[in-house]
Amino acid sequence: MPPSRTPRGTVLVATPSADVYGSDLQLRETVRALVAAGWRVRVATGSDGPLVAMMQAEGAEAAALGFPALRRAYASPVGLLRLVRDVAAAAPRAWRLVRRTRPDVVLVNTLTLPWWTALARTCRVPVVCHVHEAEQSDPRPLRIALARPLSLATTVVANSSATIAELADVNPRLGGRVRLVHNGVRGPGPIQAPPPEGPRRLVVVGRLSVRKAPHVALDVLERLLAQGRDVELALCGSALPDQAAYEAELHARASTSPLAGRVQFAGHVAPVWPELGRAHVLLAPSRGESLGNAVIEAQLAGRAVVATAVQGHLESVVDGESGLLAPVDDADAMASQVARILDDPELYAALVAGGRARAEEMFSPQRYAEEMQDVIASAADR
Repeated sequence: MPPSRTPRGTVLVATPSADVYGSDLQLRETVRALVAAGWRVRVATGSDGPLVAMMQAEGAEAAALGFPALRRAYASPVGLLRLVRDVAAAAPRAWRLVRRTRPDVVLVNTLTLPWWTALARTCRVPVVCHVHEAEQSDPRPLRIALARPLSLATTVVANSSATIAELADVNPRLGGRVRLVHNGVRGPGPIQAPPPEGPRRLVVVGRLSVRKAPHVALDVLERLLAQGRDVELALCGSALPDQAAYEAELHARASTSPLAGRVQFAGHVAPVWPELGRAHVLLAPSRGESLGNAVIEAQLAGRAVVATAVQGHLESVVDGESGLLAPVDDADAMASQVARILDDPELYAALVAGGRARAEEMFSPQRYAEEMQDVIASAADR
């Protein structure tokens, strides 16, 4: 898409971290689209990291401002006191940035920055909140509290129908302010065939967290090994500090028989295409997922997918057509689905073709860019 020659104005983006996971990579697509449409884009991140340079490469001004985001680490009386302290410390910096930038629109990336939504409205600036979360495992009062600040937003962008359903459940007053914009996901280009020889390689892409459930992938691997299959597993992702103990448990289990030597901890990988190119099947064992970019990326890379039948996975995976589904926390069912794929080349080929077709149709970057450009322009006109 060629850049616009007519300056549109300024968009100030607040995003919780400078990592390069799902919502971060989607923000890259948003910034690319806005810069192409002629907007000046300034990105403030809650911490330093690779996303800052990535945003700058897309033509945005970007810097780590330093501000907190809602995390489970704050979910205690002591944690709440720390949160209040951290927000109070960051507020003057955020206020000065807004006053200095004089944005036409503030874009808040994720639900975890409600103070940015409030600050933008206090400064009488239209605010768009891009919601990537549809977490149903948290207590309902917490989910309501997280969604309540969205009532201040000019527009709420939801990344999936599952996210819209969750928002309608916990904040029905949002009504017509919620707009569905499916993610735009870029593929790797030509499909690389899986390795024809050696172990069949399974891969999980995502945070090492209880919610993403990579421990279920270890269960799946153990069951497939018990069947006498030559299989291995790559876990591509890192853990947040509050998941350090869980990560240690994963490493401890992977080092014992029968998994020893069969599990690779690849850490965070970006881009993900080389790891997908070495894999045969993507496992997506999440207990909850608003959409799940890893599934879409695997489909675009020509890999068969076995995913849990949750929320956003039901939008990218049609069981038997663009992937296979299994119940949450059911390693036996997930292992059976993987075995079906490994034993049936025709099924594998059909799932690869169906997955790629669905991903290209639903998650086009061009369609995403046009819709986000319209969201921001409409908010600025209000």
